[in-house]
Amino acid sequence: MKNKNFEFYNSKPLKVFFSYYKPHWKIFALDMFCAIMISLIDITFPMISKFTIDSLLPNKNFKAFFILICALVFVYILRRVFTWFVNYWGHYFGACVETDMRRDVFEHLENQSFSFYDKHRTGKLMSRATTDLFEITELAHHGPEDFLISILTLLGSFFLLLKIRWELAVIVFIFVPIIIAIIMISRKSLTESSRKVKEATAEINAVLESSISGVRVTKVFTNEEYEINRFEEGNKLFKSSKKKFYKHVASFHANVEFFSSVLSILVLAVGGFFIMQNKMQISDLVAANLFIAAFSSPIRRLSFLVEQYTTGMAGFKRFLEVMRIDTSIKENPSAKDIFCARGNINFENVNFSYTDGIEVLKNINLKINPGQKFALVGLSGGGKTTICNLLPRFYEITDGKIFLDGIDIKDITLKSLRKQIGIVQQDVFLFAGTIKENIAYGKINATDEEIVKAAKLSEIHDDIMKMPQGYDTLVGERGIKLSGGQKQRVSIARCFLKNPPILILDEATSALDTATEIKIQKAFDELSKGRTTLIIAHRLSTIQNADCIAVIDDKEIKELGTHQELLLKNGIYTKLHNRSV
Repeated sequence: MKNKNFEFYNSKPLKVFFSYYKPHWKIFALDMFCAIMISLIDITFPMISKFTIDSLLPNKNFKAFFILICALVFVYILRRVFTWFVNYWGHYFGACVETDMRRDVFEHLENQSFSFYDKHRTGKLMSRATTDLFEITELAHHGPEDFLISILTLLGSFFLLLKIRWELAVIVFIFVPIIIAIIMISRKSLTESSRKVKEATAEINAVLESSISGVRVTKVFTNEEYEINRFEEGNKLFKSSKKKFYKHVASFHANVEFFSSVLSILVLAVGGFFIMQNKMQISDLVAANLFIAAFSSPIRRLSFLVEQYTTGMAGFKRFLEVMRIDTSIKENPSAKDIFCARGNINFENVNFSYTDGIEVLKNINLKINPGQKFALVGLSGGGKTTICNLLPRFYEITDGKIFLDGIDIKDITLKSLRKQIGIVQQDVFLFAGTIKENIAYGKINATDEEIVKAAKLSEIHDDIMKMPQGYDTLVGERGIKLSGGQKQRVSIARCFLKNPPILILDEATSALDTATEIKIQKAFDELSKGRTTLIIAHRLSTIQNADCIAVIDDKEIKELGTHQELLLKNGIYTKLHNRSV
């Protein structure tokens, strides 16, 4: 994947496309060999037919005739083998190319920063990784194969036709460029209409993903009809885009078929005229017609190739669009791993703005000592969560520096940096698997004993044991089968399992009832011992015992101190405290 980055940004689409052939070149080479053999067999059949009619049958050389027939049967058995290989291994080769592209786009999406997902809808991204690549299999396999077979058949048939009657070859020579011109002229309109079909499909996927994910909200507000109408608009756009595309395809194929048929009629007419003039034998006309049939096949192949090229490359170009957007956080070449951070954190004159220029934080200066419990408070939207997202480099700071244990976090490898940090978020996301799998996400290779221990520490073990399948209970899509408090505690169990030296608790107990919150708070107090803990809280009662509290307001740190010190200042914190009492 890293080796391909340069290609994605600096190479033409076709060069990038063919770079995916390299890992599977052996299958591709055999596929091309079989395609060539099929083409050669098809080209030689008209000449064998002419030889049979001219020499073997008139001279009653029946023995040679039957030997030739047997040889032809054997040759066509070989052709059958070649055809099987092309259809089986050729299509498998195309699937390999498609699979590699899908792997690369998924890896690329996984490596993007939070800012990328702030701007792109999930449904449209899913479309880039799935629907847009469906035609790639056919294009990757049939594209080079059809092109090679078509060129070989056209050239071979043309030169052999010259030997029969040069006048017929001239007719073909005139008509074939006309047909190719039709193919090239039609390509532009096909490409544009195919691109619109892809865009309409992506829009449908985006609406579908959004509507299904929010179906419970839809039902709460009885907006089913609105969602159906919204989806129907996208569906109608898809239908009209498809209609336009098929209109271009129909005109394209009708024109190609028409001129191919006219070519056959012309050859028959001219050949018949030469026979009347005793300038050509019937066997020559039979062979010529067989060559015209041979011509028709590659012309049809080329026409289908254009259709496959337009649909396949439309999807591939949309794939390239995503691959050429790179918001991933870049590591310094000299970045080093850290293995056990002490938790000494310093923000020095940190500013942060989103890529659209919206300023979120300015002149943030913080010093958090190892093992300190540090709280961030303030009104919603003030930037508390953003500060915590800058430490693991989910976003890249605009100005300033952040240090961990005296090392600029840009000089630490991303993986080792993020391994030092455990996060319990306000918005809990659970995967559609079992409770056990979701807890184990904090440590993929965790033992059952470790998972149970983490569940007990987060006060979720007893709830799990009351469930019919225990730890193997399915949580449903986004954890819908669990209560809000249970989901939050599963998320907390992940963090216990990870056991990092730095904790970020982003409203970690917001979904819990008072009794459970007290239990969890005790567990957090135990877990926080000897660890640096950043706490984001709206309920000030949960952070009164913090070693230091920073009040964030208007993108800046306005107040800093302990709970008692801030109350004595009678400022923003005091107002927040009085509101919560």
